Amino acid sequence: MIHVLFVCLGNICRSPMAEAVFRHQVKEAKLEHEISVDSAGTGDWHIGKPPHEGTRNKLTEMKINQDGMRARQVTAADFTTYDYVIAMDDQNVQNLQAVGAGAADRVIKLLDLLPDQPVRNVPDPYFTGNFDEVYELINKACSRLLEKVRAEHGIEAD
Repeated sequence: MIHVLFVCLGNICRSPMAEAVFRHQVKEAKLEHEISVDSAGTGDWHIGKPPHEGTRNKLTEMKINQDGMRARQVTAADFTTYDYVIAMDDQNVQNLQAVGAGAADRVIKLLDLLPDQPVRNVPDPYFTGNFDEVYELINKACSRLLEKVRAEHGIEAD
């Protein structure tokens, strides 16, 4: 089983959106038995809370399941559990490197998977309110991530 963890600041906007979108893509590719998906935040403010209303609304609009999602904080143990730790922005990368000393090479910034994309950090819709833009960026980058995971683990396309 390949384990993927998405990380943002509070685990209520960007990383749960990425978790739900990637899980949806994995399910559409019929790879749920090979790839597991989760999300976490570097901060502890929202532990136990569901995703932000804006994230929930966007996922509902796109018919993407979000049942049972609750915020949690990333731990050092996550670096031994997860094969891919995907950060939403530069600050998340720095925070993750502090938590996962020695395993920082496993951290990938999500938009680095879209090198032609002018936006380099997934904007935080908690502050901008732009859940549409965030969804578009996440959806494209998650598609690229799925291609990367398949290529690196020899998983054939349907």
